[in-house]
Amino acid sequence: MYQWQEGQQRMREADPADQGRLDTAMYAVLDELRHRLGSTFEIAELADLYTGGTDWAEEIAHRRWAAADAVAVVDAAFARYAREASDFAGGRRYVRSD
Repeated sequence: MYQWQEGQQRMREADPADQGRLDTAMYAVLDELRHRLGSTFEIAELADLYTGGTDWAEEIAHRRWAAADAVAVVDAAFARYAREASDFAGGRRYVRSD
């Protein structure tokens, strides 16, 4: 999660003239994450996808915008998608007590 949050920070600090293209690239990666994981997933599944390799996501970022920092785009997309996980609790994993 820390690495993903760092990607978000690098995106926020990018040149304002590049923000639109960076966002377009990030949303393209988000779309692919939704395709690969669906709408119901847990943080562990997202982390497994990330640790399995993100070349596919970097390729999407490069196609949408020849980003010198495609890694930041990918990390930011993972951070944003993590908030949709069923066990996301503001940066911590939520464990049900039922």
